[in-house]
Order: sequence, then C-alpha cells, then structure tokens
Amino acid sequence: MRIVLIHPNYHSGGAEIAGNWPPAWAAYLTGHLKAAGYDDVTFIDAMTNDLPMEEVAARLTELKPDVVGTTAITPSIYKAEEILRVASEACPDAVRVLGGIHATFMYKQVLAEAPWIDVIVRGEGEEIFRELIQVIDAGLWPAHRAEIKGLAYLEPDPDGGEGGRIVANEAAPTVKDIDAIDPDWSLLEWEKYIYVPLGVRVAIPNMARGCPFTCSFCSQWKFWRDYRIRDPKKVVDEIERLVNEHDVGFFILADEEPTINRKKFIQFCEELIARGLPDKIKWGINTRVTDILRDEKLLKFYREAGLVHVSLGTEAAAQLKLDRFNKETRVEENKRAVQLLREADIFVEAQFIVGLENETAETLEETYRMAWDWQPDLANWAMYTPWPFSNLFKELGDKVEIFDFEKYNFVTPIMKPEAMERGELLDRVMNNYRRFYMQKALFHYPWRGTGFRRRYLLGCLKAFLKAGFQRKFYDLGKVNYWGPQSKKKVDFHFDRTKRIAPVEASDWVAAADKTRKGQAAAASAASGAEAAMACGGGREQMDEALADGSPAAATPEPGDRIPAE
Repeated sequence: MRIVLIHPNYHSGGAEIAGNWPPAWAAYLTGHLKAAGYDDVTFIDAMTNDLPMEEVAARLTELKPDVVGTTAITPSIYKAEEILRVASEACPDAVRVLGGIHATFMYKQVLAEAPWIDVIVRGEGEEIFRELIQVIDAGLWPAHRAEIKGLAYLEPDPDGGEGGRIVANEAAPTVKDIDAIDPDWSLLEWEKYIYVPLGVRVAIPNMARGCPFTCSFCSQWKFWRDYRIRDPKKVVDEIERLVNEHDVGFFILADEEPTINRKKFIQFCEELIARGLPDKIKWGINTRVTDILRDEKLLKFYREAGLVHVSLGTEAAAQLKLDRFNKETRVEENKRAVQLLREADIFVEAQFIVGLENETAETLEETYRMAWDWQPDLANWAMYTPWPFSNLFKELGDKVEIFDFEKYNFVTPIMKPEAMERGELLDRVMNNYRRFYMQKALFHYPWRGTGFRRRYLLGCLKAFLKAGFQRKFYDLGKVNYWGPQSKKKVDFHFDRTKRIAPVEASDWVAAADKTRKGQAAAASAASGAEAAMACGGGREQMDEALADGSPAAATPEPGDRIPAE
C-alpha cells in the first residue's frame, strides 16, 4: 500500500525568515505507520522546495498512491484543499485525507468548499490515521468509515442528488501513550532545513502536547485537549539520533510551554548534559514570563544544558492588553524576566501582539519604547491573528471583517484598528523594526560579547537583512510596501468574498477549559473573592503532580531542585 504525504506550499514572510523548518507532522505520522507495518510512505515537501501545483500533480501521477494526505494550519488551508483537488485528477482512485487544526474545528466549511476531500482527521493524527489506513488496506473503505472515531466526511445523497450530508464521527480520545510515538525523521531532506542564524540543520522535536492554560487568543490548548508529557530520556534519545544520524545542530521544542512541568524539564536538561549533547547541539524554546521568574536560580543551569534562545510571551506593553489576553503577568515582571535571561547568557526574544481594534499610534510607540527599555536581544511585533476557534475571536464579534484565511499569518493586519488604516498599522510596525534593529546592528550586536554570543546575534541580523532585501519579510513585496511613502498604496489583496462558518466544537472538550470554568465558578461564588484569571486560573504555577497527570501535590519552591554546583 502506497501512501504519499504532502506539505502545502505556503509562505508568509514570518517565522520562515529564520530558516526552513522541517515538517514534524509527517515524521510523527510516518513513524506510527511504519510501526504498524506500512513502509511505503513518500513525503513531498512542497513548501521547502517551493513546488508549483503542476509539479505536485506530476509527482502524484508518477507515484500512483493509494492514499494522499496533507495537513493545514489556518493560513495554509486553501493550499491544502488545492493539493487534494489536484490529487483527485492525478490519482482519482486514491483516498484523499486532510488533517490539522483548521479542519478539526472547521470541517463543515472545509468539506462544503472542497467536496473532493474524502475524509478529515480531527485531532491528533497518529492513531486515527493509522486506523484509517488499516481500514483502507483491508478493502473496507468507505463502508466501515462510520466505525472510526475522529473522522469527518461528506456522505453522498442517497437519492443521487448534488451535495450530501456532512458527518462527524464521535471524537477520538487523545493519544495517551505518547512515549509510544517514535517519529521517522529519515523521511526528510535534512540538507534543506537550515537555521540561518547559526548555519546548521534544525529540528522541531516534541516533548509534551497540550497546555493547561487557556490564553484567549490561542487555540492550541483546545486542539490537544489535555496536557501530556513524554519521558525526558526518550526525548533526549530522539535528539541524540537527530544529531548522530542527521547532523542536526539546533532544535526548537515544539511545545506550547516546555517549562510547565519544572521537574521533567530539569530531568531533560540533566539528560542532555549527561550525554555531552550541549557541545554538539544548541536549542531554543517558547515559554511564559512566570516560568522564568520561578526558575531564576535555574537559568544558568538551563544555559549549561544548551538552551540559548528563549522566545518570551510578553505579548503586550500595556497591562490592559495583558489582561485581555488572559495572561497572568505584569508589565514589570516582563522586564525582570528579560533581564534574568540576559544575565544567564540566554538570548531573549520579546514577543508583542499588535493590531487589535483598539491599537493606536501611541500604543505602538509604547511597545517600541518598552522593548528598548527592556533590552531583549530580539523583538518581534506580530499582528493579532484571530483564530476562528479561539475565545477572543468570539469576543471580537463583528469587529472581525476579513475571513480570507490565507492572510491569517501573524504578518497581515486582519483587524482594522478604529484609529488607523491597515497600511498605517503596517508602516508603524515596520518603523518599530527599523529603529530597534538599526540601533542593535550599529551599537550592540558587533560590540556586545564575543564568541558564540556575537556570532549568534550577527546571524540573527543576517536573517533579517536577507529577508528584507528579498522583500519577503512580512510579505512586503507582495503587498507593495516600500517605506512610509507607500503606506497609503499598500494592498493586502484580501478576498472579501470569503465568509465564516460556525465552528464545530460541541463534541470537543478541553481539560484546561473545564478547569478554568470550574475555578471561575468557584471564584464568583466566594463572597468578596477576586475573579480568577483565565490563563491558569490565576497567578499561581501549575502543580507538578498535576502536570504529570497524577493527584495534586504542593508546588515546589524555586531552588528546591537546583542541581549541585
């Protein structure tokens, strides 16, 4: 049985300016398939290889697969739909499968606009996709599709009319034994996945899935539904194979917040050190300000384990925005976290979300001044992207007027601020970038530090300059932005004929959301109690025992697990 997996050819000029990122989803699915005896799997990375649809069609015609699968985040959904349309012509007998977060929640809209898709896998794909392949291999497709949990599909009209009935089977349970998932990284063309700042191969392994917090702008905690963490030794086994077999020199943990479980994160770092891996590979993470403050005494130990880059979810310079995003941090805590990371010789990237309806020239200037005052090594201003399945999307209501999902990419201003046009918003964001990195390039990067620190910062600057000269940064070339003089001529090419359909999540229950609602109810019931904040239900850290999935235990105090000097 031949299976072909295809990564959509979607580009937006955002995170990809730092390099080509290996599509981990294909490796994780393939590893699970091969463990079940399905070895004939081909992967086509149309994004990294910038393949036109004609070439994808030619490859499919040549391969003659039995199954064609692809995935999509929200901005790549139209590319994924087009891949499966092309597959319907190039290999009409193949079963066409779509997975990913967008289709999981928006399956009715996807199947309505792309009826050539045979089936959608909703949620984590490894176990559902494997069962689907087994049913197809046994010749039981489509007769037995109703028996597979986690699928959505279009059931033909029994009277032979046009259209049909969209069916969603019962949601499948989450993957409980994630240690049993062993990705097949050999599937990828490793020489093409280069992290520009260091000029080395890059990987994106996964230590945990899910998040126990419910930030209003995020939907990852909804997709994964509950929080599960792998055995740190198994994760390091995987990283060691990436180093030894594929010459990977840098990795970023794909986790929403890998430091949630402090105990497991420390074990992970200890294992890296014990095997001598920090001399061979460096790495980065995304995490929250609160975790950095909690782990102040551990930061130098994390650096010893090879952690060199932390992307910090500061999110906003104004406390009003932090509260709206359900972040549980204070502005002054953000500044302190940046300072602590720099003192530990860990490069820190401050993330700012901009572009909501209440954005003004003054608030954008405030984020610049705040960034310069904090002095992170890097700063990133991301346009607010209203995921249609997030809580904040519902709160914004009719303030969201663009439903062209291809532009939901963190670089295009989907929201129009009440006080400015989208072109002015883009121009002021670019002005922040110009000022911040020009001063860093002239007065900081070449002169601050030596050796690895200087090389890394200059490498980051190289990535920005390369993307800028190529007009790929923030899709500037496509939208016709050439500086302040062009802000009134910017064209984001929105397809305003696109409309939104209701999110289908009535069968989708996230553990974090149940916890948040329970805490909110308890807080409102308590006389005179302060309402709990949604991100984690307050300002406390998650109990480590809860993070392990076991009964609650007291949260350890900072420093009680500090490794011996």
